[in-house]
Amino acid sequence: MTRLFTALVLMVAVAAPSAAVAQGYPLTGTHSTSKTIVGEDIVYPTTGKAVITSAIVVMAPGERTIMHRHGVPLFAYMLEGELTVDYGSHGKRVYKQGESFMEAMNVSHFGLNTGTGQVRILAVYIGAEGSKDVVSD
Repeated sequence: MTRLFTALVLMVAVAAPSAAVAQGYPLTGTHSTSKTIVGEDIVYPTTGKAVITSAIVVMAPGERTIMHRHGVPLFAYMLEGELTVDYGSHGKRVYKQGESFMEAMNVSHFGLNTGTGQVRILAVYIGAEGSKDVVSD
């Protein structure tokens, strides 16, 4: 419960940066949405106790991920590089350093490092016990 509360406090702070700054909390918001990048409603898993998992995804130039989807909401922040994600019939999108997005959940996709340097992505999975962060297709 403490992790969920902390995650919710951080999400509210990011969703309302002007209110947080007005209270003297030093932050700049990067993203606020209720939809994924392809327009899906964000739905939190209810399979069990809340689990927040963060990771740094690192990809070399030309490297590609497997075709996959996500069983939980995924907030992504581009720390470095350029990533092109192919969402099939939903099109392709290019993400660059400093950009953030809520990744597609039920739409299969793959990412490709289309830049000249490495890609580094902060990935925050907002999950629950019994839910899969990444599901291969």
